[in-house]
Amino acid sequence: MNVVSMNQIGKTYHLDAVDVPALIDIDLEIRPNCFTVISGPSGSGKTTLLNLIGCIDQANRGEVIIAGEAVQKLSDDALSDFRARHIGFIFQNFNLLPVLTVEENVEYPLLLARVPAAERKRRVGALLEAVGIADKARNIPGQLSGGERQRVAIARALAPSPQLVLADEPTANLDSHTGAAIISLMREMQREHHLSFVFSSHDPKVLAEADDAVMIRDGRIEKIERREQRKEGAS
Repeated sequence: MNVVSMNQIGKTYHLDAVDVPALIDIDLEIRPNCFTVISGPSGSGKTTLLNLIGCIDQANRGEVIIAGEAVQKLSDDALSDFRARHIGFIFQNFNLLPVLTVEENVEYPLLLARVPAAERKRRVGALLEAVGIADKARNIPGQLSGGERQRVAIARALAPSPQLVLADEPTANLDSHTGAAIISLMREMQREHHLSFVFSSHDPKVLAEADDAVMIRDGRIEKIERREQRKEGAS
């Protein structure tokens, strides 16, 4: 079963007296255990599409099914709970809480989900080790480099054990060397945790790593390239 199915999706924003179509007749399937990149020029609709997949926004028409659930039928409270259980988010500006330590930032979604303390400690420790920043556990975000902050953001996104992780331009604020390392880390985490990752990006390095590349322009999908899912260790 696909992690995400979108059928004839339309999204229009109402600005004053003008209707602005952002997405038009979108049909898209996100495969399980897959690295999917949504790419297109500025204003093409890729962030709007990512927001619909992340249940941050809702379509005006069409059907969005995530993890077998028709999300447009959920109440606001049920949608918030669904998002917390099934979807992790990685932001280009990191969105870490500046007054919390690294381990507290990663633990935060687990607190919201009321995960028991012993399990929270186990998951946080394992994730910080996996992303290579266990030695920074007691630091606050202001004491970290951009690459280290993004590693914290990745660990936080993975903490609730989601089926789907979304990343909006995850390398945009990183230098090329750090960006490449972050892409490699996300690919490693995707394989290890058997997740579907969905990115919005026009970074050629991110596109080159995609299993599926979705090209969008003027609110419409122009092309979808389905590539063979890469084996671990393949270049």
